[in-house]
Amino acid sequence: MGNVRGMRQWPHSPSHKVQSPGTYIVTAGTYRKHKFFHDAPRLDVLHDTLLEELERAGWQLEAWAVFSNHYHFIGQTPDEGPKLSETIKRLHSKTSVLLNKMDGVRGRTVWFQYWETLITFNQSYLARLAYVHNNPVKHGLVDYAENYRWCGAKWFREGGNKSFVETVMSFKTDEVKVFDDY
Repeated sequence: MGNVRGMRQWPHSPSHKVQSPGTYIVTAGTYRKHKFFHDAPRLDVLHDTLLEELERAGWQLEAWAVFSNHYHFIGQTPDEGPKLSETIKRLHSKTSVLLNKMDGVRGRTVWFQYWETLITFNQSYLARLAYVHNNPVKHGLVDYAENYRWCGAKWFREGGNKSFVETVMSFKTDEVKVFDDY
């Protein structure tokens, strides 16, 4: 489909607009929503590589959750360092190579796309923190998010200021708009 006079071509993927420092929520999904990270060793690869790459890039991570076919994280951009697109490319490349090696395949496409949103309102920030921390419960994997080892809920509860944790976890998340069609 070409350009219609006065209109841009329809985008085939989300435009990545992390150009300014701030707090972002990021979601990525696997190719065709396939559950590539379907067991503990594979989830460990995704979880550990996500944390390593975000730390290497200088992100201040505030919430994360990884699953068999997607992940979410909330973090503050570094003042300087690699762009989010470079960090995600490196994360997806590393996890694809490691996963394909584990499965004895070569060149398989693992990742599809990622989406990022700058969080600009305090209420939105708190609701999204609750959403990401409670995502394992939303997906029916555990009754209490702290029991899911591939997310930051336990870290948040144990290390966060008690009143802040209680405030965040009291937020209702059923109307939060986060791409999570998994």
